Amino acid sequence: MAGVNASASVCKAAGVPDSAGIGADVSGDPGAPEGDPGAPEGDPGAPEGDRAASAHVPLATVGREWLRIGLTGFGGPPAHIALLRDLVVTRRHWIEPRSFEDANAACSLLPGPASTQLAILCAYRLRGAAGAILGGLGFIVPAVVMVIVGSAFLLAQAPPLWLRGAGAGAGAAVAAVAVRAAWDLVGPSRARVREKGRAELRWVLYLLAGTAASALLGPYLVLVLLACGTVELTIQRGGLPRIGGSGSVAPSVAVAAHGGAGAVAWTAFKVGALSFGGGFVIIPLMQGDAVHVHHWMTNQQFLDAVALGQVTPGPVVATVAAVGYAALGVAGGVLAAVVAFTPSFCFVLGGGRRFEALRTGRGPRAFLDGAGPAAIGAIFGAAITLARALSETWQFAVLAVAAIALLALRRGVVGTLVGAAVVGAVAVLAGAPLP
Repeated sequence: MAGVNASASVCKAAGVPDSAGIGADVSGDPGAPEGDPGAPEGDPGAPEGDRAASAHVPLATVGREWLRIGLTGFGGPPAHIALLRDLVVTRRHWIEPRSFEDANAACSLLPGPASTQLAILCAYRLRGAAGAILGGLGFIVPAVVMVIVGSAFLLAQAPPLWLRGAGAGAGAAVAAVAVRAAWDLVGPSRARVREKGRAELRWVLYLLAGTAASALLGPYLVLVLLACGTVELTIQRGGLPRIGGSGSVAPSVAVAAHGGAGAVAWTAFKVGALSFGGGFVIIPLMQGDAVHVHHWMTNQQFLDAVALGQVTPGPVVATVAAVGYAALGVAGGVLAAVVAFTPSFCFVLGGGRRFEALRTGRGPRAFLDGAGPAAIGAIFGAAITLARALSETWQFAVLAVAAIALLALRRGVVGTLVGAAVVGAVAVLAGAPLP
């Protein structure tokens, strides 16, 4: 998948130390012809320094650099943000440090995969719509291809014994990864509300609501996330909120198609357009549909898919392609990926010039004050659901060791999952029962 799904909000809140000065010279691509007369001016709504840099960045460079990040971006959203900042701010000086931090903060207020939206927005700032599409695809497509290919092996009728054991071992560690992802988000989220008095009590209530909904309600979790955001927005505004379209979500749940392409599309849409708080929020949104409602996958197959998404580079939301593959084969995997990632392109292409207003607007921030902690709770709830899916004693032992490695020793997620996979393969080959 795309490495650890510790929410991009962590990096957005903390930022990365600036090492490039504002107003540095723009070098562009050393191997590209200078002054491409046909090059567009980039995003007209970007800051002046960013627009000046945009004219010197060829589309081929955008495609190559964003593809490189898509192929090497192990570690989830925090790693993606660090790689993007190193590229566009520190090394190439294409975007000024303050502009990057503002874009990062704005993307954290949007539903869907925030680091993916940041990658698309940075490319948009450099070369407009064409850059956004090319850069976004370069960042997303490698992960989708890897997940679909991996799913073909993991979900085959008779995968090799060692591969099934590796999947069972890595899947056993996923619950610990979810707890690590949620815990890393708790500190920054609480820090934003400590100064608001009663808001801290509401923060706890939203977190508990998200945890309970994730563990108990499954596919209806999205309604709880929206409700928590709406309640907080109402409280902070002192009146009825005006959130265009939010009332249409509940009927959408009711009319979602039962099985087939419509159901795959609805599951992917929830992942790409209605999830707040980072990649691991997608787990309960997908698991309820894939395992319990439509029975596209068993619990163990779903754990395998989540683990696959964690050990592959690129955006973690690409895991939805595994669910689509389980439902409808390669076509289903492609459909799920297209539906899940299309909202991110729409957000940037349709509103990229107004992201500064989004970042500073009281309404979006108030909504996220409610939906954000609920989403963190949903990740904790997902860990409960994932742990309940384990069935063999040796898997619980792997989970315990993974929890120590991730939470106490703070080891890397990818390395921990690979180690768990190796243990699972060896255990099964030695005669341990498969789940």
